[in-house]
Amino acid sequence: MASSRTDLNAARWRTSSYTNSDGGTCVEVADGVAGLVPVRDSKRPDGGVVVVSAAAWVPFVASLRAS
Repeated sequence: MASSRTDLNAARWRTSSYTNSDGGTCVEVADGVAGLVPVRDSKRPDGGVVVVSAAAWVPFVASLRAS
């Protein structure tokens, strides 16, 4: 199975509107990566990144909003 990596060096990260200022839940997503949504912990920007398909991200966010 071939492995592919997405280059995120030029990614434009934005912080979730649910991120709070006291160091709690801090999620960032990167815009502009065709067909993918990279997600990371804003407290650890050099840490790992989870990359999900845009097709999976849309229903995930919709289910969070419905909660």
